[in-house]
Amino acid sequence: MEGITDAPYRRTILELYPEWDAVSTDFLRIPSQGSFSDKKILQHWGQYCQSNSDWAAKTTFQILAPVHAQVEQTVAQIQNCGIHSLDLNLGCPSRKVNSHGGGAFLLSTIPELKVLTALIRKNFKGTFSVKMRAGFRDDKNLLECLKVLQEEGVEAITLHGRTRDQLYKGVANWDYIKQAGDFLTVPLIGNGDVWSTSDISNMYHQTDCHSIMIARGALKTPWLAGQYRRGLKESLFERTINLIKYFDKLEENYRIDDFDEVGILKRFKALSRYLFDPFPNSHHLKSAFLRSRSLVQFRQLLDQLAKNPTNPHSEIPFSLLQKIQNPQNNTEYCHS
Repeated sequence: MEGITDAPYRRTILELYPEWDAVSTDFLRIPSQGSFSDKKILQHWGQYCQSNSDWAAKTTFQILAPVHAQVEQTVAQIQNCGIHSLDLNLGCPSRKVNSHGGGAFLLSTIPELKVLTALIRKNFKGTFSVKMRAGFRDDKNLLECLKVLQEEGVEAITLHGRTRDQLYKGVANWDYIKQAGDFLTVPLIGNGDVWSTSDISNMYHQTDCHSIMIARGALKTPWLAGQYRRGLKESLFERTINLIKYFDKLEENYRIDDFDEVGILKRFKALSRYLFDPFPNSHHLKSAFLRSRSLVQFRQLLDQLAKNPTNPHSEIPFSLLQKIQNPQNNTEYCHS
């Protein structure tokens, strides 16, 4: 996920929640001109991958590229950096990305898809996978795209149950995942609207997929894999304690990567989109966190939430809420 799954975030997930089988970098856009340094590629992968072989084995390096990009050179360079697992993003619905021939756009042009995947396979000897949607404008090319990917040596395919034009509207259609799994001989990984342990069970049951990739659902509950494996349910109090541990470890790892307090607060806010959904008055609660003007203020809100998670606003002092809602009257806090 662009802007989310950077190295400090992934290290936090691997440290706190080892039940996840794999994590992925956000995509690195391969340039049409010029090249990356090895330092840039290794930085994107994460320094933790160079010092911990177990974590490195769990980390896939994702790229995004149109067919005219510097694919051959960059993929060979990624391999020479010691990276063992490469994923091609064919799911990004961004208008800007698609207008340059990348992401989900490639699902609409079979010849370019074939050339690109063949080029990657030729220059990368490790595990090569693809993340895709059911189509671009519609789903008419789905089986043909799957056929090309499999024939060109892709070893696993993650399928999100929407087309590009559907963006994230409605509900993901898991029938696409069932259809693709029945068609393919390589492992099919299901994706789309998996928010809970019951969703995980239901997707396995309905699609018979090999594995499940969770994105937004993992942003909502970063410890979801552990809940599923241990069959646990979570009270609001337990969720609050988990959130405090989560933000503690995130801050620690962001500081290791030299983020300042303003940068850390911005990341905390970016990660807060779904975290507070299970709480009463979640919209207002999330708004309070997003209006925080400093890490101290963000932490104060977490502490107050821990005191009364079933009625969070009753424990947040009026003076603090007033500062959050009227930041122009509060010169004490930094801007984010």
